[in-house]
Amino acid sequence: MPNYRRATLPGGTYFLTQVTHERQPWLLSAIGREALRNAIVQVRQKYPFTIDAFVLLPEHFHCLWTLPEGDDDFSTRLRLIKTFVTKKCGQQLEIQSKLSASRQKRKEGNLWQRRFWEHLIRDEADFIKHCDYIHYNPVKHKLSPTPQDWQFSSIHRLTAQGIYPPHWGSNEIPEVPESVWDI
Repeated sequence: MPNYRRATLPGGTYFLTQVTHERQPWLLSAIGREALRNAIVQVRQKYPFTIDAFVLLPEHFHCLWTLPEGDDDFSTRLRLIKTFVTKKCGQQLEIQSKLSASRQKRKEGNLWQRRFWEHLIRDEADFIKHCDYIHYNPVKHKLSPTPQDWQFSSIHRLTAQGIYPPHWGSNEIPEVPESVWDI
C-alpha cells in the first residue's frame, strides 16, 4: 500500500473533500444527514475542530476545518466520522454495490471512498477561494440555481454573520482558480 504524504500544520486550516463509494447519492437522505451530523458532533467532543465552511451534496461533501493549536490530525477526525456514520446507518441505507476483494479483506463497508482529498490552506486568499468554492459547489453541479437556495450549506450562517452578501454568487460565478474548480 502506498504511503501517502499529506501536508500538515498544527493548528492549520484544511480543505477536505470526502466522496461516497462509487458516488452513491445517499448523503442527502434523512438518515444520512442525521448520521453525519451526529458523527461530527460526537467526534468534535473528543477531537475539537472548527467548521469554517461546509456543503453537503448527494454523493460528497466539502469542508474547511481549523484544528486546535498544536494539533494536525485531521485524518483521525475524518476516519472516525466515516466510521460512526457507517455504524449508524450502513445497514439501513442498503446500498447495492458489490464489495471488492480488497474491501472485504479490510472489512470495509460500501458507504465511503477509501481516500479523501485534502489541501492545507496557505493564507487568507487561499481560505477565501476555497470557501467560495464550497459555497458555489451546488450551483456548479446544477443542484441549485444560487448558493443561497441550497439548504445543506454553511452559506446561510456566513450570510447571517455578514461575511457573505445576501445574493452572493447569484449573478456571476465567483473568481476561483481552475486548480480549485477541478476538485
